Amino acid sequence: MTGYAVVIPTLVRDTLADCLAALAAATGPEPDEIVIVDDRPDPRPAGLEDALGVLGDLRRRARVVTSGGRGPAAARNTGWHTVDAPWVAFLDDDVQVGPRWRDQLAEDLSGTTPDTAGVQGVITVPLPDERPPTDWERGTAGLATARWITADMAYRTDALKQVGGFDERFRRAFREDADIALRLLDAGRRVRQGRRTTRHPVRPADRWVSLRAQRGNADDALMRRLHGSDWWDRAAAPRGRIRAHLALTAVGTAACALAASGHRRAAAVAALGWLAGTGEFTWARVGPGPRTRDEVITMIATSVLIPPAATWQRLRGQWRHRAARPWPEVAP
Repeated sequence: MTGYAVVIPTLVRDTLADCLAALAAATGPEPDEIVIVDDRPDPRPAGLEDALGVLGDLRRRARVVTSGGRGPAAARNTGWHTVDAPWVAFLDDDVQVGPRWRDQLAEDLSGTTPDTAGVQGVITVPLPDERPPTDWERGTAGLATARWITADMAYRTDALKQVGGFDERFRRAFREDADIALRLLDAGRRVRQGRRTTRHPVRPADRWVSLRAQRGNADDALMRRLHGSDWWDRAAAPRGRIRAHLALTAVGTAACALAASGHRRAAAVAALGWLAGTGEFTWARVGPGPRTRDEVITMIATSVLIPPAATWQRLRGQWRHRAARPWPEVAP
């Protein structure tokens, strides 16, 4: 059996205890160690000891390190730098590994060749049976088909060293997984799909979660700078609607500018274009969903705000990362 460590970055949410309980209940070889990386800016013992208690016999193999609230990429780097095992299995703190996960991980790792840098787990996202999923639930379900997702990803420790680990400029849980996988592929390594299974429940979210998610457009600008304009295809990542958002924001801005300058007819035409585009975007999100009153109100409100938010984040990212260099050159 190939030795492995488990690294779990966390903000000590309620989901952590369920994550650790599933890991403890799984059958198969025990990890050499379990590293919980507390990424809160002001880590406190509250809540963490209770979560660790569910590990049972594995508690003796677990320890906690802190990473200073610098985001999941930095937290993963903090964790894997402290382990000696040849493999590191990264888990998010809101997943629950399957009942045979440790056995299946052993099978995944034993089937690798020396040039294999990583083996990805199979993610399942449970959705409600009694109604169509909401926009947020559909977005989370996309994790099941995402390539190289670090919710359950095992990497060789020497491969992580080879590319300098995760790029810590990705401060959110977004694109840092695709970035490191592309760098490993460029270095001549392979990342393949494994067979172990992990469940990723849909977290509760407020009305504005999709608006906050637009910050990912700045991360996409960094990806383009680092990996070129074809990175979408190489990573099999969905492009989303950024081009439509840019166009819709431009039309809306033009309508306001034309109205302010007294060009009422042209302003009306532009306003109609904005209204039509916003209506199409809203229906694209409402149509597949449950169409409850609350969901429709949320989709209308956020569909108006998302295009300018996405445009602002993309432009901000392009400016901020205009001279970004590859991560190994800037790694601490």
